[in-house]
Amino acid sequence: MGNSSTARLLITCPDRRGIIAAVTTFLHDHGANITALDQHTSCAEGGTFFMRLEFQAGDLACSLSDLERAFKNSVAEPFEMHSHLRRAVDHPTMAVLVSKADHALMEVLWRWRRGEIPAQLTCVVSNHEDLREAVREFGVPFHHVPVTPETKPEAEARILELVGDPGLLVLARYMQVLSPGFVARFPARIINIHHSFLPAFAGARPYGQAYQRGVKLVGATAHYVTNDLDEGPIIEQDVARVSHRQTVPELVRLGRDIERQVLARALRWHLEDRVIVDGRKTVVFA
Repeated sequence: MGNSSTARLLITCPDRRGIIAAVTTFLHDHGANITALDQHTSCAEGGTFFMRLEFQAGDLACSLSDLERAFKNSVAEPFEMHSHLRRAVDHPTMAVLVSKADHALMEVLWRWRRGEIPAQLTCVVSNHEDLREAVREFGVPFHHVPVTPETKPEAEARILELVGDPGLLVLARYMQVLSPGFVARFPARIINIHHSFLPAFAGARPYGQAYQRGVKLVGATAHYVTNDLDEGPIIEQDVARVSHRQTVPELVRLGRDIERQVLARALRWHLEDRVIVDGRKTVVFA
């Protein structure tokens, strides 16, 4: 996750000659030591260029904020770049929404406590009381906000009061559809774990659907939340091979294992600035 002097730079811009040279020369001239660089272009001619770069900022000739301003003026604007720069140790805030299922939430809490999810976890909010004691054992504030069709606007307003403006909002099997107004507050900052290998078997009872179709693979999908239900940009997916011998409960158990791993990877990659949204897709420098 980097030491105290590590900084990360994300770049998106129209592809053209000289981008890497301009960026690396700028950082060299300002005393930065580049330690990692990944890049991708969507097309050899007329595509979009993406880059993730890590550098050591301990010997910079100026502050990081001054470096960012200088970069925007001398490099980002001429190349029409969208750029994002921050120190690796400046962990974003993160809040979690959950319902009754505990497997995804507990994976997040366990990895967060071990330092594997680099975020400041501020609270867990649930529409049920079931997981209060489990969350309390991790020393994380737990809030119960019940939701009904009639009280949904008030419930979402209360959730917004509790979570504030987090860098990341995690839906760890939160079984409520968020309103368009709620989602709009957090563009590319809400990650959901879906208990299906999207786009197959979207909606309710995916494992029941999978069983009825006799699938040979089951999986899970972590994606950003948009107003198109279960169709946001996909960050990570995984699958396991199954056969006609598995029952629905066995598929559920196996699926939960996959969900935990997929969600954990997606959160870590997002928090380590490894994900760039490209329309309905993502570029993941994992």
